[in-house]
Amino acid sequence: MAKLYFYYSAMNAGKSTILLQASYNYQERGMDTVLFSPHIDTRYQSGKICSRIGLSAKSHTFTDQDDLFALVAHKKTEYSKIKSVFVDEAQFLRKQQVQQLSDVTDQLSIPVLAYGLRSDFLGEPFEGSLYLLIWADEIHEIKTICHCGAKATMNMRVDQQAQKIVAGQQIEIGGNERYVSVCRKHFKMGQAR
Repeated sequence: MAKLYFYYSAMNAGKSTILLQASYNYQERGMDTVLFSPHIDTRYQSGKICSRIGLSAKSHTFTDQDDLFALVAHKKTEYSKIKSVFVDEAQFLRKQQVQQLSDVTDQLSIPVLAYGLRSDFLGEPFEGSLYLLIWADEIHEIKTICHCGAKATMNMRVDQQAQKIVAGQQIEIGGNERYVSVCRKHFKMGQAR
């Protein structure tokens, strides 16, 4: 039976690396995968999932308006060997897109593996993550560490002097220059280092 999986963590835990490795494992065995990444993620090349350690693969970009079920259903008729769907930066999904991904598992019998952040820089849930936490069949945490050595569970947005930013838009694309993964204690204290 196909399932909807949600793999979550703070930033810099290796989510994209794990996604790319899992997709490669399917492809190595002759099974096709469909990879999705958000159109708004402009850190690397659009239409490409890239990991910090140098792995990358082409992906289909999605916007808020895309019907992911329809896109996968179209590809399934086009390529009958699709055995899994992978979603990078799944926190950027909308509620209806999480439902569409659950329909991919329930109606098309294709497993969906979504990877993303659980919360934003203010400690608030992203829409996509919230509904993945509610609707996923299986939820798995990918662990990373804070500068103190404790498990990092929070994402802190910082300025150029590594000072915590406490206001702003929920979505601001960035990497290590903009965000630091920290434990809850250091998140509350505002200590990025």
